[in-house]
Amino acid sequence: MLKTQAKYNLGQVVRHKKHPFRGVVFDVDPRFNNTEEWYASIPEDSRPSKDQPYYHLLAENEHSYYVAYVSEQNLVPDSSGEPVNHPDIPDLFGPFDNGHYPLHFNLN
Repeated sequence: MLKTQAKYNLGQVVRHKKHPFRGVVFDVDPRFNNTEEWYASIPEDSRPSKDQPYYHLLAENEHSYYVAYVSEQNLVPDSSGEPVNHPDIPDLFGPFDNGHYPLHFNLN
């Protein structure tokens, strides 16, 4: 069944449930919208359903900054209260405020 409403918002800081990274949501796909090669690269026993929101994150871990694409079922809200230090955040968002990054622009 296709879930039609995203759980997380643009500018929200989230964590991956299984892997040690966190990030800021900057886009949401209502269902999987990446390549089949990308999807097939996930081990079959942990492959998430395509019929759920997928989030684009400006992500960070202990070693690097990158863009991540993560299913909703693999995310949890970040409760650290700490900002994410990804260098591209200022291009899209205002200063970190109360656990959230405000958008620099209005969406249609």
